[in-house]
Amino acid sequence: MEKVKCECGHVNPHGTILCESCGRALTVEAQKEKLHDMRYEGSARRSQTYNKSIVDKVWNFFSSVKVGVWLIIITLIASSIGTILPQEMYIPQNRPAKDYYADVYGVWGEIYYSLGFHDLYDSVWYVALIALIGVSLVICSIDRVVPLHRALKNQRIVRHPTFMEKQRLFSRQEIQTYDQDVEKVKEQLEKKHYKIREENGNILAEKGRFSRWGPYVNHIGLIIVLIAAMLRSVDGMYIDEMLWIREGETLEIPGTNGEYYLKNNKFTVDQYDKNDNSAVFKDALDKAGAVVKNYQSDVVLYKNENTEGAKPNLKEVTDKSIRVNEPLKFENFAVYQNSFVQDEPKAMEFTLKNKKTNEEIGDVKIDLWEQQEVYDIADGYKIELLGYYPDFDGFAENGEPKSKSPVPNNPAFLFKMISPEHKDGEVSFVAIRQTIEPLGDTEYKMAFKNFETLNKSALTIRKDLTLWIFGIGGLIFMIGVIQGAYWNHRRIWIQKVGDEVYLAGHTNKNWHGLKREISSALEGTSIPEPLDRKK
Repeated sequence: MEKVKCECGHVNPHGTILCESCGRALTVEAQKEKLHDMRYEGSARRSQTYNKSIVDKVWNFFSSVKVGVWLIIITLIASSIGTILPQEMYIPQNRPAKDYYADVYGVWGEIYYSLGFHDLYDSVWYVALIALIGVSLVICSIDRVVPLHRALKNQRIVRHPTFMEKQRLFSRQEIQTYDQDVEKVKEQLEKKHYKIREENGNILAEKGRFSRWGPYVNHIGLIIVLIAAMLRSVDGMYIDEMLWIREGETLEIPGTNGEYYLKNNKFTVDQYDKNDNSAVFKDALDKAGAVVKNYQSDVVLYKNENTEGAKPNLKEVTDKSIRVNEPLKFENFAVYQNSFVQDEPKAMEFTLKNKKTNEEIGDVKIDLWEQQEVYDIADGYKIELLGYYPDFDGFAENGEPKSKSPVPNNPAFLFKMISPEHKDGEVSFVAIRQTIEPLGDTEYKMAFKNFETLNKSALTIRKDLTLWIFGIGGLIFMIGVIQGAYWNHRRIWIQKVGDEVYLAGHTNKNWHGLKREISSALEGTSIPEPLDRKK
């Protein structure tokens, strides 16, 4: 593309609307304007100039502010949908996520899982949306900031008369005391911290140019924040997992690749006792009832000294009582007390009993979380577990028992009782306060004997190597906000054109402030105050 040479001699890039040097209109449309559009100083933006190649079209697409806004709206909507159902990390870990969402939330759960909303913030398409916002911000910024910087850098003190006439604040009048008046105005403007440039008696007063870069500093901050967000998808950079661990249990800590294990020795909940310190808290406790004083998990941290894949060889590293806001910290990890379950069903014990003689043959203890297929008793007696329904919810139309969740809130069992008299076994369905013999009367029955519970602690495992990047991005963003919000880029041109004095003013915002400063600077001079031609 050919460059455009102005009458003043300055060579402008193709697509320039107002000469970067003198401000003269270079296009027919700009010549017909009542007031010049000064948002980008009439500079040549790539997106407004080139539109032939694929690169041009991609550039023009992402340079659009509307495209950037829509990408942000789509991301916000997707983020909102991701909060409707719990994310995969917060559902029970003992069954596949696909089955859990389908069983608990029905068709809506299946759709939610299929579209990837169950693990939204790590999904490829969500990260791609973040990346597209970043691309939009980069292209938008380059498309505008480079030509704007070039135009402001090349601007001359003396501007073309038509440039002056097409500014929002403008006045012209013939005066006889030009030199004296200009000296007075310069003195006043310098007191208001304007930087004065002078050429042959004409002046350009300018201040606050750096505020024009505020939005682009915002963009840099946002881009850094987006980079930090995407880095969270990189393995090892960010871990936010929930670890449900029962008393006495030792589990691998998620995100450590088998390097660290945690044992939960005990979970306790302490409440304030109104009999202690009664003079201080008794009235409050009487009014509020039970008030929790402390949630605490007593844990032991182990390090696996064997390589990944081999049987763990655990060596104790430390023990600690994890309380709310008092996490266990090691390397870059922190383990927080998050939640708990008290008196969770652990196991149920049954006795195989002869219904006629009431003779107890033997006991069977069933772990509600890890069941066996067969439980041997003795002397030819054994129990086969045909079905386990941890949260029994009645029978389906086909007669099959149903479980509404994998949590053992209402356990039920389908047993086959094998005895020397009944080698093929007798079938019995046993639920709480309910026994059904679906294949007819049986000689034996499974009688409930005991019920064991334990406490379970929910610990949040967190590792975040991106926080400092978020901090830098946020700081830069706020600098841009302050830079753009609290300062204005103000310019005042005063030129002698023939026997007349031309005065024009422009600011990127707060026109009232600019008019007030011009009025104050012109006091005691013959130079007329400019008219606001946009009122």
